[in-house]
Amino acid sequence: MIRILMLVLRNLYKLPYNWIKLWYYASHPEKYTPEQRHAFLQYIDRCANKGANVTIQAYGVENIPKENGFMFFPNHQGLYDVLPIIQTCPVPFSVVSKKEVANIPFLKQAFACMGAYMIDRDDLRQSMQIINQVAKDVSGGRNVLIFAEGTRSKNGNQVGEFKGGSFKAATKAKCPIVPVALVDCFKPFDTNTTKPVTVQVHYLKPLPYEEYKGMRTVEIAALVQERIQSVINASVKENP
Repeated sequence: MIRILMLVLRNLYKLPYNWIKLWYYASHPEKYTPEQRHAFLQYIDRCANKGANVTIQAYGVENIPKENGFMFFPNHQGLYDVLPIIQTCPVPFSVVSKKEVANIPFLKQAFACMGAYMIDRDDLRQSMQIINQVAKDVSGGRNVLIFAEGTRSKNGNQVGEFKGGSFKAATKAKCPIVPVALVDCFKPFDTNTTKPVTVQVHYLKPLPYEEYKGMRTVEIAALVQERIQSVINASVKENP
């Protein structure tokens, strides 16, 4: 968490203007296109990464579908996870997040810019409503990210179990599934160091609906988890 304090201090002179602009974007999202809001979040992201001594290496950006209406499924390592995807993804996307973080300053405004879906994991009916809404929106051309582990793994580069229910929206939308392998993303905000750190984002080849339409959601989850872990293991082996 000490790195968060460092990035705030290093961006202190930019903070008032950027905070006001972010608040305005969040309060009036209808005045800006998704592309404009995404570009502004990328700018905020770059400022944060520079102030936090974090370098991002992105691989497989060409695997991101050219047409909108797909879903990202990354592994979930830490508090930093969404930031490298925002910075390296060329197209806007939304995110499914737990309601507990809905009112945290800055996150609240960033989520508003993204049009995030806040899910109550203790309310099955509300959760299904969110899943159905995500499926409808993705079918309509929106891109959405969901962490299939449900929570941070807290095991570094070891992926936690992917939950089958997380893939229901994709199967309903019949959309491409894009696995995303995050490497060392637990280091920026979940360790007590301010030393320069490099994280990796690997966009894997998407799974078209035709490839997974006959599978159960638990089978899809296991397949995506295995592909992500395989890429992480190879990356860690090359860069110990």
